[in-house]
Formats: sequence, C-alpha cells, structure tokens
Amino acid sequence: MEPSWPKSQGTNRLNDNRTPLRRAGWVALAYLLAGFAWIAFSDSLAEAWFPDPKTLSVIQTWKGSFFVLITGVILFSVMLRQLTKDRVLLKLQHRQREALRERERQLQILMDNLPGMAYRCLYDRDWTMKFVSQGCAKLTGFEPNELVDNCVTSYAALVSDADNQQLFEQVRVALEKEESFSLEYEVTRKDGSRIWVWERGRGVRGEDGSLHLEGIILDISGRKALESELEQMATRDPLTGLLNRREMSRVLEEELQRARRYQRPMAVLWIDFDHFKEVNDTYGHAAGDSVLRSMSRLLLASVRSVDSVGRFGGEEFVIALPEMDLDKAYETGERLRLKVEETPQPLGDGRTVPLTISIGISVYPDHGQGAAVLCAAADRAMYLAKKRGRNCVTMAHLHDQVHNE
Repeated sequence: MEPSWPKSQGTNRLNDNRTPLRRAGWVALAYLLAGFAWIAFSDSLAEAWFPDPKTLSVIQTWKGSFFVLITGVILFSVMLRQLTKDRVLLKLQHRQREALRERERQLQILMDNLPGMAYRCLYDRDWTMKFVSQGCAKLTGFEPNELVDNCVTSYAALVSDADNQQLFEQVRVALEKEESFSLEYEVTRKDGSRIWVWERGRGVRGEDGSLHLEGIILDISGRKALESELEQMATRDPLTGLLNRREMSRVLEEELQRARRYQRPMAVLWIDFDHFKEVNDTYGHAAGDSVLRSMSRLLLASVRSVDSVGRFGGEEFVIALPEMDLDKAYETGERLRLKVEETPQPLGDGRTVPLTISIGISVYPDHGQGAAVLCAAADRAMYLAKKRGRNCVTMAHLHDQVHNE
C-alpha cells in the first residue's frame, strides 16, 4: 500500500476545484446584480429621501460618482485579494519546483554512485530499458543511451537465451505473488567478457496501468570467483588439484551405487610411490611437491574422462574405474606402472628423477560390496606389492599373482 502523506494548505489551494472561469463568472454576476439593483432602487430612494427638486438634482449628480467610487473600492479589494493569493500560490509553486529539482539532483547523485546499475524497464522479452543509471557503462560497457529503448542493443541480448527464459519465468512467478525477485545470471559485456550479476527488483504499476520493473543490478563476479575457490578448496587437494580424500570417498560411494543399480563392475586402484621419502630427503620437500604435481598430471592424462583420480594423503593416490572388470583393471594398472617407470619426474629446478609406483587393485563385486571394503582390499594389495619388490601391480586376495614385468 502506498503511503498517504498529508496535503499542505498550499496544495489544497492548487487543487481547488473552483476554476478561474467559474470564479470570474461569480464576480461578474455579483457586479451585474449590484449595478441593476443600484439603477433600479437608487432613484426611488433619492426621491423619497430628498423631495426638494434642487437637492434631488444635486444628489442625482453625485449618485453616479458615488457608484463609481464604491465599485472602484470593491474592485480594488477584490483584485488585491486575488493578486495576493496568486502571489502566494506562485511562491508555493516555485518552492515546490525547487524542492523537486533538489530531490531529483539528490536522486541522480545517489543513482550515479550506486555500485551497480539502477534501472526501470518494461516487462517484455527484450527487457526494454526506459531508464538506466550511469553505472550502466561500468557494468555492461554500454552507455545509458545505448540501452534505453533498445537504441543500440537490448538488455536481453546481453543474456543467453537459456538464462532469459529462466529469468522471465522467475519474474513472472514473483509478479503473480506480488513479491520482489532476486536473480543471479551471467551477462556479456560490450567487450565480449562475461560477468556474473545479481538483480533485485519488483513490478510497479504506472498511473495508466502499465507494468514496469524497477530495481538494481550488481556485479558479483568477485563473489562467484570466491565461491568457486571455496568449492575447490572443499573438494580439491591444494597441492595437486586432484580430488581430496573426502570428495574422492563421496565419488567412490556414488560410483558404487551406480554399479549396483546397473549390475556393472567397478575397479579401485590404490597407488603408492616407491621410495618417495628418499626424494624428499635428498632433494627437499619443494622437489617432492614438484614430483607430486607432475605425477598427478600424468595420472589424469592416462585415464578415461569417466575415471576419477584422488589424493588420499602423502604419496597415496586412488583411482576409481567405473565399468571395469578384473582383466581390464589389471591392464590399466600395468599401463600406468609402465608409463610412470618410463617418465622421469621433474624436480622443479631443471633436473629429473626416476620413479616407480606400486599398485593394488580391488574390483566390485569380486572383492567387496562397500567402498570402505574395496579401498581396504586395494590398500592391502598395494602393501603386498611393496613386499614383493615394489614397481608391480597386485590384485586383492590373489597373492600368488604378482606381476613385475
């Protein structure tokens, strides 16, 4: 509900329904009635009050002058009163215009200093802008006059078709509920770069019944980047960029549920670097970190896009291989072992160091039904590979089949 402000006395005067024509008509009518009454009764009264012909003649002479004097005084009083009122009203109008200009100036300063873009647009498929603040140039790269009435481009053209459809639906729902709306979406700026924006607005009905949207649009690209960074920190290992232990455990559970649902196998590879402590002790931890990062890239490049690689801690890595049985899992493990053996790892200072890995493999459903059981089985198989001389691939529970090519 719009607030109801009390009207001042001057505003009441300005809104007086007595029009100038009507008021002038009343004055003219009063003057005519007074004139006719004077003409009709003044002679009779003069003859009754002054029967002497000589005195009556003098009175008749001065009667007209007296009428002119009286009407002049009345007209002067009426005009003085009217001009005084007009002067008051003119001063009031002047003060109101000055106050309006001051409010407009303050509003313009506020709009121009907003961190984003204030707008007023039509509720149509082009989001036709009727007003945008100066922040438009910084936000979109377009000057305000280039967006208003779609002079150069429409605001909808800055948003993808899929986002436009979703935005239109969200705004429609908010309008039906007579609520404000909050939206987040990407905008393509004039230079082709893309930014994330947050929009807050609501529908407003004009005096003619037309529907407009009014609100503000802010650049939230920094916040989105921070959210993405925090998401990466929550799910990724900070050194290697691989999935961290918690996220990898979640992925294993999801892949295992999918394997159960579709009755498909799934393999788990547990990888540990051989003699990695010697790298840290000999070349330093910075060199060891360089080797870990290089190995992470090597493992990622050597598996399928549907496979997941995670770092469980230290130099232990886990790979989930969906829809892979015993034989294919062994082939993959052996291929990874050979690739690492053949690829010297950089120490970060131009030197390289040879490295080998030991791999333990477990497969659902042969070696377990749960993610924890499969990981434990693969881990035990990896330690068995270590005992058998390292640089080999060992299957869980198949201790007699140790392969060291």
